[in-house]
Amino acid sequence: MSNYYVRRTARVFATIFAVATLTFGLIRLLPGGPFTQLRAQLLRQGVPASEVDARISNLQNINPNAPLWRQYLDYMGSVAQGNFGESISLGEPVAQVIAEAVPWTVFVVLVSTILMFTVGIFLGSLQAYWEGSRFDKGFSGLSIGLMSVPFYVVAVISLYVFAYQWGWLPTAGTVGTNVEKELSVPFLLSALEHSLLPIFSYALGGIGGQALAMRGNSIQVLGNDYVRVARLRGLADRRIATRYVARNAILPMYTGFLLLLGFRLSGTVILEQIFSYTGLGYYMFAALKANDYPLMMATFLVITVALVVGVYIADLTYSKIDPRISSGGSDEAY
Repeated sequence: MSNYYVRRTARVFATIFAVATLTFGLIRLLPGGPFTQLRAQLLRQGVPASEVDARISNLQNINPNAPLWRQYLDYMGSVAQGNFGESISLGEPVAQVIAEAVPWTVFVVLVSTILMFTVGIFLGSLQAYWEGSRFDKGFSGLSIGLMSVPFYVVAVISLYVFAYQWGWLPTAGTVGTNVEKELSVPFLLSALEHSLLPIFSYALGGIGGQALAMRGNSIQVLGNDYVRVARLRGLADRRIATRYVARNAILPMYTGFLLLLGFRLSGTVILEQIFSYTGLGYYMFAALKANDYPLMMATFLVITVALVVGVYIADLTYSKIDPRISSGGSDEAY
């Protein structure tokens, strides 16, 4: 078992290393490369030609005149130290920009995903319990409808109705402009107010899919022999529902929850643009528009690392949560 953990941990570092290498190579395949446009931009700003290369080296931690292999080693060494250079468009260290943006993105993604799973699991359990009823048929149709509507459509409609038409919620930003960014009750209330629409838009579309998944898992569990035996033993419906049905129906969705956290980070690129929510996705899109290569490479790498870590945690912890995995996949549940 210890060898398995060592192999999985080694794969995580190998994957992150491969992604960093791929990022380094892909950026250099873009039209003009990472230095040409920056060099022209600095010259237009009046930077002397003799100082341009030094300025580029300070921005990206890479000597543009060095051989490619040397640029690669400098880049990987800087990334290993958490130094991503300086943002070309913002004029700030990339690590500082990401450190300020990540908490906002993580908050929206984490809360919306937990809300989506909680509501979906609850509704899916009711559908399975009342299988074939009007509620089951009606909500199954509604769930399919919710799955077919992209989150950005919900976001645009929500922004138009709740912010522009009714004025209930703010239209942009993470906190109010007149609120000091320090831990206080006004700051927390303002942050919550600004995050409601992004969270609602990101959670609504996924509720249907989670409800259908939970419904299918619950119906399958209800048909197992150990549930019938529990009923014959006279156990209370509440105990059967929580100890036998719900717990075993939720287990297959655990891995999906952790993976979805990583995948949904990439979706914030669109979501945060709609709401001008200055998180990781917002800055990634801004970097793409401004050809801000240091910021672009760093945001892509952070999102990829989040996904890899999510897969890693799910892989290592699933056998602890579901004992059947480590005991040979037995169908019995206790």
